[in-house]
Amino acid sequence: MEKHPIGDLMSNIVEKVRQIADVNTIVGQPIQTGEVTIIPLSQLSVGVGSGGTEFTSKHKKPEDNNCFGGGAGAGVSLTPVGFLVVKGDSVRLLPVAPPAATTVDRVIETVPEVVDKITDFIEKQQAKKEEKRAGDNPVQ
Repeated sequence: MEKHPIGDLMSNIVEKVRQIADVNTIVGQPIQTGEVTIIPLSQLSVGVGSGGTEFTSKHKKPEDNNCFGGGAGAGVSLTPVGFLVVKGDSVRLLPVAPPAATTVDRVIETVPEVVDKITDFIEKQQAKKEEKRAGDNPVQ
């Protein structure tokens, strides 16, 4: 099979995108600060396109090579997503983006905080009830 110039264009552009899309671009180098390790995370979006045509002239024979014109391009977008924060056995994702888009996302993100707040609220209510009982039944 004959090699076509458009294949060369695509090969070159894909190789350049591959160089950009290194794993260290998406998952950054860990940053150590005392007992905490912070790992930056990014999202990589890539778009690739190419096109070309062959030009013939009336003076060329069909078996002659025709002139080729073509081009290729790529667009790359690297967006920070968040940071993984590792402290001891605890791993937490700190997002950079705006708040979650759906209700389910919001619930998943806030569950640990909500559980802590509910536990604190219940403990405070129980303490108030015990104080009230102690006030109603003075020690004789």
